[in-house]
Amino acid sequence: MVHLASAPHGHKYPLNELAVATGVQESFLSKILQRLVHQGMLVSQRGSGGGFLLNRPPAEVSLLEVVEAIEGPTQLNHCVGGDGHCARKDWCGVNPTWESAQKALTQVLGGVSIAQLADETSRRFAEQGSAPSDATKSAAVS
Repeated sequence: MVHLASAPHGHKYPLNELAVATGVQESFLSKILQRLVHQGMLVSQRGSGGGFLLNRPPAEVSLLEVVEAIEGPTQLNHCVGGDGHCARKDWCGVNPTWESAQKALTQVLGGVSIAQLADETSRRFAEQGSAPSDATKSAAVS
């Protein structure tokens, strides 16, 4: 997603190019991309000139949305998240810590967009004084 966020608006990447850029096997990446298409985050176009592209502006897509589109709801422990019901919640001394950690994770991942991550990646590469290839840059953020 960060690689796609770095692309010019409307640019489509074929599966094989994304696989090379991210260093992820095509078969595995295809499954991930299809989940993202199913969740409405990506558009897939078949045929010559086809490929994958973002369905929304990258500034409007949080890292939390991407993670949850791929992995499902973020839940650090069975006693937090989900239905929020734990039979021990009222007396368990650990529960408040799990709740705080869950809230912090959700805030951090939900508070950063893939556009910000793409910009940060570009900035970090620029600081190193080298201009990496798209494949190198994307592999670093995959």
